[in-house]
Amino acid sequence: MSFLLKAGLVYTGTREIEDGWVHVRHGVILEVGSGPPPEAGEVVAEPNCVAMPGLVNAHDHMYQWATRGYAPDGDLFSWLRALYPVWARLDAGTARIAARAAMARLLLSGCTLSTDHHYVFPHGRPGIFEALVESARELGLRFHPCRGSMSLGESKGGLPPDSVVEDEELILADTEAMIKRFHDPSTGSMCRVAVAPCSPFSVTPELMRESAALARRHGARLHTHLAETLDEERFCIERFGRRPLELMEDLGWTGDDVWYAHGIHLDDAEVGRVAASRTGVAHCPSSNMRLGAGVCRIEDLVRAGARVGLGVDGAASNEDSNLAMEAHQALLLARVSKASPQALDARAAWRMATAGGAECLGRDDCGTLEAGKCADIACFRIDDLAHAGIQDLLAGLALAPPARAETVVVNGKVVVRGGRLLTGDEDQIARDIAAESKRLREPE
Repeated sequence: MSFLLKAGLVYTGTREIEDGWVHVRHGVILEVGSGPPPEAGEVVAEPNCVAMPGLVNAHDHMYQWATRGYAPDGDLFSWLRALYPVWARLDAGTARIAARAAMARLLLSGCTLSTDHHYVFPHGRPGIFEALVESARELGLRFHPCRGSMSLGESKGGLPPDSVVEDEELILADTEAMIKRFHDPSTGSMCRVAVAPCSPFSVTPELMRESAALARRHGARLHTHLAETLDEERFCIERFGRRPLELMEDLGWTGDDVWYAHGIHLDDAEVGRVAASRTGVAHCPSSNMRLGAGVCRIEDLVRAGARVGLGVDGAASNEDSNLAMEAHQALLLARVSKASPQALDARAAWRMATAGGAECLGRDDCGTLEAGKCADIACFRIDDLAHAGIQDLLAGLALAPPARAETVVVNGKVVVRGGRLLTGDEDQIARDIAAESKRLREPE
């Protein structure tokens, strides 16, 4: 049975089609057009909406939904030190509750494809990674979970306490097991696994090298935090005699199968090297502002030809996971950092939130609305109080970010309709995360 979505404006990523439609069968777009639509078994009409490619979240830590609001005035390192002891109590139940909350909020914000960089695996707590994959499957989110890791504890000069780091041989063995179990590289895949040591201050160079080799043996992508703060830069220079990007280059962590989270503190030459190597950057504006980390040079990166996507980052440093809001924040932050309203426009911001994120995640089948691409679509109202009367609809949605999407389609299936989640009980998910957050705040 085919599916037809009609909208007042269809934005494909390159074209803007008034009174357009998207025709779908078996989770794949058959045709995008205007005028008399083809016959379809199911029709969803959204005449007061803009339909655009489903948004792509290029960086997140979903378990952090259970620890929002901690260290509200801390920088990255002090924030991490406050939260590591709480995260040490994480188990599969917590991961599942937090992931369902994060994924529900992402779907409601128009996100159809998300990664999740999970790097906290407390000793003796099995089933955490599996809980993440199962949650995405239940809610209908296209998912790229990253098997993250931390191995450099305080006793060895790292930042995290020893209680939350793992043995490197066990990390590599479990990472390979998760790839073999869950990684689907096929076109239209709903789940792909990436390999993601956490950061230069929480893993050893040896683990970075071995992780890269493991990922490339299996055709998986590589992800890590990089150049997020000046503290990280000082750590790398003092410990390794290298700036963060230089360290990654030495370790084989550049290329079109790699994407970094943040990439804030890059100099002019490094911006050029990131672009030339086809390495991706996930820009997380709200989190960067919340932690006072700095401003990613997205205008310079884009002009140099780099792949740039958007991420909400973990909810403990961005207490909401509204990806449409990140397009808004990226737009304004770029303009204030360059003191120019021409630094970034709305369509460039939406490109980062869609095709740019898909490029970071290595998806050539997502990110635009075209025949043969995955049927992942987000519809946003433009007749509500926030947007009614704005002539440039795409600019209006970026300048006044929608609180939630009206309709969301993932893999040809409607998962949000009328602004409500169809694949889970939003109110119950909220009650569950409130209870779990309270439990974690209580002393053991």
